[in-house]
Amino acid sequence: MPATEAGEAFATLATNPAVITIDLHRGHLDPSVATLPLPAEASAALVARVVPLLDAYRERGLPVIHVVTAYRSRQEILSNPFWRFQSGRPGSTRREIAEHNLEWLPGLELMPGIERSGDVVIRTKKRYDCFIGTDLEFVLRSGGHDTLLIMGVNTNSCVLATSLAASVRDFAVFVVEEGVDTMLGRAMHRAAEEVIQASFAWVIDAATTLDVLRSRRGIALPASV
Repeated sequence: MPATEAGEAFATLATNPAVITIDLHRGHLDPSVATLPLPAEASAALVARVVPLLDAYRERGLPVIHVVTAYRSRQEILSNPFWRFQSGRPGSTRREIAEHNLEWLPGLELMPGIERSGDVVIRTKKRYDCFIGTDLEFVLRSGGHDTLLIMGVNTNSCVLATSLAASVRDFAVFVVEEGVDTMLGRAMHRAAEEVIQASFAWVIDAATTLDVLRSRRGIALPASV
């Protein structure tokens, strides 16, 4: 649930925001190829929400940066002890982790409509934290961005880890409520949001962010947003 003061915080702190999407790829969201899938209905609903939101942010001049998990080998995946233990384990939600987003598999492809011309795509993410092993911080610092609007999956892993990592790097972090979900269900989604809001960032609804941006730029919102 969005924090009550999130709108005020965004209006006060977000002088030069950027949009970050995390793993909005087929490896999570396309049931035909996904190795760590969200439920099909949840996947379709998330993409349907995110695509127009990204377009609305682009219309207001915000850069969009997509971070995508990609592995050169199974060894890169299984060097993580937790994943190595879970790999192939019956009942584990990560039993297919060793096959997740290997470079030659279609899971790396962003879902249709997510990427537009002019977006930045970073395909070197190998752990939950989007800053580890990527040039995300360089892209943000070189653009002078002080604030992140985060969308993607999973709320309880990559979104949580990246929100924490961004916060300790002194970015103002806002997780867009309509733009995040998890393959582990609503209870875990809500728990992750509570942890994020307790110490690191704000959960904010998209309409509030767009209202703030509209008030600054004098651009009328499309009726559908």
